[in-house]
Amino acid sequence: MLRPQLSRLSRSTVNCRQIRHVQSSAARLAEAFDPVGIERAEDEVDVCIVGGGPAGLSAAIRLKQLEKEKGKEIRVVVLEKGSEIGSHIVSGAVIEPRALNELLPKWQSMDDHPLTRPATSSHMRFLTEKLSLPFPHPPQMNNDGNYILSLSQFTRWLGNIAENEYGVEIYPGFAGSQLLLSPTPDARDSWGNQVRSVQGVITNEVGLTRNYTMKSSFEPGMAFRAKVTLLGEGAHGSLSKQAISMYQLRKEAQPQTYGIGLKEVWRVDPEQYEPGKVNHFLGWPLPYDVYGGGWEYHMDDGLVSIGLVVGLDYKNPYLSPYREFQRLKHHPHFRKLLSGNSERLSYAARVLNEGGLQSVPRLHFPGGALIGCSAGFVNVAKIKGTHNAMKTGMLAAESAFDAVHPSSAESSSTDLSSYETAFKNSWVYEDLHEVRNMRPSFNTKLGIWGGIAYSGLDSLFLGGKTPWTLKHAPAGVKEKKPGTNHADDQPVHLRVVKTRNFVKELDRARAGDEGANVAIGAGSKAVETCAKEEGEVEMEKETRKEHVRVNVETYAGLLGRACPAGVYEYVEQEGKEREDGEGWSGKKLVINSQNCIHCKLCDVKVPTQDITWTVPEGGGGPKYANT
Repeated sequence: MLRPQLSRLSRSTVNCRQIRHVQSSAARLAEAFDPVGIERAEDEVDVCIVGGGPAGLSAAIRLKQLEKEKGKEIRVVVLEKGSEIGSHIVSGAVIEPRALNELLPKWQSMDDHPLTRPATSSHMRFLTEKLSLPFPHPPQMNNDGNYILSLSQFTRWLGNIAENEYGVEIYPGFAGSQLLLSPTPDARDSWGNQVRSVQGVITNEVGLTRNYTMKSSFEPGMAFRAKVTLLGEGAHGSLSKQAISMYQLRKEAQPQTYGIGLKEVWRVDPEQYEPGKVNHFLGWPLPYDVYGGGWEYHMDDGLVSIGLVVGLDYKNPYLSPYREFQRLKHHPHFRKLLSGNSERLSYAARVLNEGGLQSVPRLHFPGGALIGCSAGFVNVAKIKGTHNAMKTGMLAAESAFDAVHPSSAESSSTDLSSYETAFKNSWVYEDLHEVRNMRPSFNTKLGIWGGIAYSGLDSLFLGGKTPWTLKHAPAGVKEKKPGTNHADDQPVHLRVVKTRNFVKELDRARAGDEGANVAIGAGSKAVETCAKEEGEVEMEKETRKEHVRVNVETYAGLLGRACPAGVYEYVEQEGKEREDGEGWSGKKLVINSQNCIHCKLCDVKVPTQDITWTVPEGGGGPKYANT
């Protein structure tokens, strides 16, 4: 599934593979980028799915299954920002095949399926600095019937099925950067407000310099106009954030909570390899008031996945999740596992949702819906979410098909409320409801001990049938790196700007406002290139200065330690840099965006909530193969 050679295709071809290199206005070298006057190629589809993960691909396959079942054509396009399907996918992973059994009942008869290593054991252990002690685990963590595998490989397999057996159009290297909205309000949201509906997605521009001038290779993004748009970007997706904000989807939900998962895949010495073995760990090296734990999964071919999840509500700004993971590897248990003729093959990191049922937002909005981890369906007690992501993708697909092919002329093509109802009547809801109180039980003054005590009582004796639902506590302070690939001279995709202000500028540009500055948050030189109004550059510098002041003075520059890829640094200013107005007390922020592995930690954890993660040029970022 390589990115197609779009320049060779004719514009008359009714297919979105014509997309780039097709424009009537030639780009001019070093000219400032103006989003208002740009001419974009467009394509019309029935359903546009953003994100080629398990949720998005399951939705795509289910839509094409319905096409065959009901005899009504439906064009389905999947946009994936990675260079290929699976290249941005990270998980443990132990998969519960419940959703897969429903989606592809005959998957076990397929010769190339990757679910070849059943889990043969499942244990919980409590770590002290020197010891590894057996510990009872909740029944939800039983792994009978589950499989250990690389989620990246599983996703590639699912993508091949979607494309080759069902005719889904998959376009890797295409990053959805904006929601395409109706010109004027034409729908009502869940709260009765008159709003503009989502009518598709705009992909990002390619060939801009860091300072927002157009290179000779400049290509404008493509507008995919869709009757239904499904957002399956994973945890804390950039378009999902826009939709959640625009349509107040969290109005009746608790805030989402997050963890950062760091993992490595090793080929271990044959003497240490135990195929099918599953271990989970609590305790050391994390302090008692930090939620988290480790894992050890013995996959096929002598490979072992190890990792650590750290709850991002931790309060100590000097804690570094990456370094805690490195400490974990020095525990006697892991030192033995990784001894002898062992070799590390890959490293990855990704933010994951931990809020559970309480934090699931309203799932539908005019013209689309959230699926998978864009909404947050991880079962924290099971330490699994793929089964729920796939099932919600399937449920949304059924609602989307009915929206594209309504049963009556009065039906609204933007109404996916039936998806919300289907979710509440599904086993996904039951799966999350049973464990809804386990994660928040760790947010007491007793820390890990209180959480363990409550979770044991709830899971072993009460079975999640308590009449109460605990709330999440207010959030705390909000070496060798993995291989990643971003062009050095492209706009910084990590913006120092609050999301609502970034979305406001995007909306101004979409509405044709010539004063819009889509470079907001990308640095003063980028803002200066696109500036149309007086004072924009000074405001950009003041925003950056205030970010440095608060994050250094109050929070000890925690992003410099929290980011697992060394993207953020608060460094000393030199010479005339002290006069540029972007620093504070001799310190400035340096963003090494080329290091970014798309984990989204910065967007979640920064105390000032003024880092907005946006998509870089499509195809950039990590290239995971066995994660």
